[in-house]
Amino acid sequence: IKFLPLFDRVLVERFTAETVTKGGIMLPEKSQGKVLQATVVAVGPGSVNQKGEIHPVSVKVGEKVLLPEYGGTKVVLDDKDYFLFRDADILGKYVE
Repeated sequence: IKFLPLFDRVLVERFTAETVTKGGIMLPEKSQGKVLQATVVAVGPGSVNQKGEIHPVSVKVGEKVLLPEYGGTKVVLDDKDYFLFRDADILGKYVE
């Protein structure tokens, strides 16, 4: 299934939570922190301003981004969980 977000929406896939510490101790699900890092999977064309001009989205497919702790809309595609955020809700991106 292909999915293309509309307007300034960004579809991301969160990184998986760490289940084992560096020392090898297994972490229970309640102890695992919420993962705030994700990879951009798809982006919309951008938002339209009052003049009718398109303001492009600030991230690209494949970039790693930092998400807010709360928010986003869960989307299930091909039995995988993705999240949909507005471009303005994304806190930043990692630059290598």
